[in-house]
Amino acid sequence: MTSSPAVAHLAQLNVATLSHPLDDPRIAPFVDLLAPVNAAAEDAPGFVWRLVGDGAADATGLRPAGEDVIVNMSVWESPEALWDFTYRSGHLDVVRRRREWFERHVEAHLVLWWVPAGHRPGLDEALERLAELRANGPSPRAFTFASSYPSEGSPLHLQDAGPCR
Repeated sequence: MTSSPAVAHLAQLNVATLSHPLDDPRIAPFVDLLAPVNAAAEDAPGFVWRLVGDGAADATGLRPAGEDVIVNMSVWESPEALWDFTYRSGHLDVVRRRREWFERHVEAHLVLWWVPAGHRPGLDEALERLAELRANGPSPRAFTFASSYPSEGSPLHLQDAGPCR
């Protein structure tokens, strides 16, 4: 039995407000972790793509949400693949240390949305989805792990248009 090709992948954007400039020694432990964490993401099952700046190894030089805000954007085959990388790998150790380097966000700082397989979202698209989530709460166009929605082509979507649980 062969599986059919994916019609949709999961895109994610998260933003983080630096507590100090990126070149500050207090942020150095985070900067030192960027390359190994990005390499681990690229090697993780279900990884599809991640945003990097022109000629850069990561996206920290891109500042579309403000000079003190860094962005991370990637595409995954499924929510499970992203969840497993985020919370069931060495990445979790970085997540646990985030208060050392980043300000606490009052508004949503992570947004998920479905993209057609093969599509690489741009920052404008991603920031629009984050703004939509912040303004209107979770929906099939912009959601979180806690309030996810199936892709339009999935059997779950055809049965129930509400949040996945």
